[in-house]
Amino acid sequence: MHEYGSELKSELKNILNYWRAYTVDEVNDGFIGKIDHANIRYGGAEKGAVLNARILWAFSAAYNFEADSVYLIYAERAYQYISQYLTDREYGGIYWSVTYSGEPVDTRKQVYANAFVIYALAEYYKAVNKNEIKQQAISLYNLLVDKSYDIQYTGYFEAFTREWEPIDDLRLSAKDANEKKSMNTHLHVLEAYANLYTIWPDDGLKRQIIGLLKNFSDLIIDSDTFHLQLFFDEKWNRRSSIVSYGHDIEAAWLLLEAAEIIGEEQLITRFQDYAVKMADSALEGIDTADGGLWYEYDPAHGGLVREKHWWVQAEAMVGYLNAWQLTGEWKYAAISIRLWQFVQQHIIDSKNGEWVWGVHADGSLMAHEDKVGIWKCPYHNSRTCIEIHRRIVRSEQMLTPSQLLNG
Repeated sequence: MHEYGSELKSELKNILNYWRAYTVDEVNDGFIGKIDHANIRYGGAEKGAVLNARILWAFSAAYNFEADSVYLIYAERAYQYISQYLTDREYGGIYWSVTYSGEPVDTRKQVYANAFVIYALAEYYKAVNKNEIKQQAISLYNLLVDKSYDIQYTGYFEAFTREWEPIDDLRLSAKDANEKKSMNTHLHVLEAYANLYTIWPDDGLKRQIIGLLKNFSDLIIDSDTFHLQLFFDEKWNRRSSIVSYGHDIEAAWLLLEAAEIIGEEQLITRFQDYAVKMADSALEGIDTADGGLWYEYDPAHGGLVREKHWWVQAEAMVGYLNAWQLTGEWKYAAISIRLWQFVQQHIIDSKNGEWVWGVHADGSLMAHEDKVGIWKCPYHNSRTCIEIHRRIVRSEQMLTPSQLLNG
């Protein structure tokens, strides 16, 4: 376990060194919007809000983890880009994307993307302690509550036009269902609000977090299977039968973390129980041959989707380590370590750097996917590195030498 933590601390440097070396756009400001697996940079690619928010979060979190001042250079670059190019000063909120030169191109207001900017701003504030950054995060939070919170049925609507009016196409991506509400958006709104609460423990914000946790416990987590339901209509009627193993295990630890941040003991106890049950449910997606976690199960389109994506492995590493910490059962730690071994063998690009998008069932590369792009960012894997190291250090501090030796 100690070696596991040390390796992940080193891997964090490897990941962020890649982003420092290859992604800075010296011509048009900010960061390159697309890089393929051969490290070919597409200077004319759009630049997305999610990409830039996750870059801001990753470098801010890395600085908060290691206090290496070089990380602040890149966090500041991402912050300035979001502020100058992706922020809508007329109608408020964050654009989905801009052109390579910074002109608005997709001006819809996706709640998911706006939440990630809140998440990133809160982390950046911890690094630089500038009040205007905290106020930006608070203002964006207030805007989301005002514009997208569903007063009648609770929860958050998915997307709006630039002017915050209803929009026909609510989808985050082409593969998603066009529904009013989704698990994915609610998970990351919760994640953002929880991080904001660590710097701004506001009573109204706490009520929002409690409400989101209740959405998960009462509506989103299936009480029979402990898998997440993915899409819903306005009234929270289910609109999907897909099982997303990566989201199951990501939510398992993020929901508990949110409950712990607000310090609600009843919720902490409830989501400790859910965290283990959700981790057990996600075991359905573990490939016993190599220890990797499959992408999802879609009964309407042939069942198991036999792909292993980078972010799914990253979140599973944390989720199963979390299950070990909650139960003391070393089988969960072993699953986490084996996932890391799978990542080392199949996901880390030892030649060109960073992690690949994923591999097919036969182990071949998903070469059509980006190394850097709208969705491919230094968030899941860098966060996993930080979380694994922190959790192992805390566990070592809590265990006696004989407990460590005897397992």
